[in-house]
Amino acid sequence: AAVAVFTGKANCPYYAKAEHLADYLQANLPNFRVHKITQHPEKWEQWLHNVCETNGWEHRQSPIIWRELLDRGGKGQLLGGLNEFLEYAQQYYGTTSMMLSEEMLGVAEENLQTHLEIVKEDEEIKSRIKPMQIWITSASGPICYQLIPLLANGEVFGMTTEISIHLLDTDQFKEVLCGIVLEAEDMAFPLLRSISQHTEIDEAFIEADVVIVLDDVSLNLEVQSRENYIREVSEICQVYAPLIEKNAKSEVRVISSGKTFANLKATLIMTYGPSIKPENIIAIATSWESAAKAMLARKLNMSTTG
Repeated sequence: AAVAVFTGKANCPYYAKAEHLADYLQANLPNFRVHKITQHPEKWEQWLHNVCETNGWEHRQSPIIWRELLDRGGKGQLLGGLNEFLEYAQQYYGTTSMMLSEEMLGVAEENLQTHLEIVKEDEEIKSRIKPMQIWITSASGPICYQLIPLLANGEVFGMTTEISIHLLDTDQFKEVLCGIVLEAEDMAFPLLRSISQHTEIDEAFIEADVVIVLDDVSLNLEVQSRENYIREVSEICQVYAPLIEKNAKSEVRVISSGKTFANLKATLIMTYGPSIKPENIIAIATSWESAAKAMLARKLNMSTTG
């Protein structure tokens, strides 16, 4: 089974003509299936560039039309623009569109209004759904790359829970954080409402539902004593705990993770943040693989499968 995908600028008269013919073919042919996507005129060029780059196509105009084989998957087959589609319809189905320019312009205007209304409705629905606010400290570390897909694909918090991720680190890691944000945005996780970077410690943990503390120290007892490492960890927690108390939600859950001192960090956060509910502070002394996912989900009383 195949579906013809029609995409174009919402106000494009050529898209309107192609859509009109596609609707006719779908209504009159048993196996002709159509999927239509409109884009805002201001977003069209970037969207088109991304689609063509992903599929290895060359196309510069609106609309762009391709066929997808639903049972095989993989890359679609590019048909082209309006002229190519009209030739295709004439050759295979012996029909064409007699839509006049004035009618094309009128439908294009209607399409734009419909598109704007749909976007507005979607935004209103999203505004009513408050995403879970997740803050990750020391977020420039490589473990964050493993953690973001785990949080954003619904495996931990469920397939219906949208999330906003806040990456926190010092100013020297600003570029690293920016790279992580861009990469996560490119992955386009459906449950990831937003992802942002933060380097101002005073603004940390605002409205946080979950705080994941990734700060770790690389133990080398030949360089300095264990007591000095513990002092480092203690200083970090003395900064974080009061900020969590001040800025996070009252039911915030704090997850201390890392290869070293995970349990100590959890204990110190309890000590320096006495108003944080002790039962909401947990330690995961392992890497964020399947065992960590299962442990985290269990301690948060959630299913690991969403």
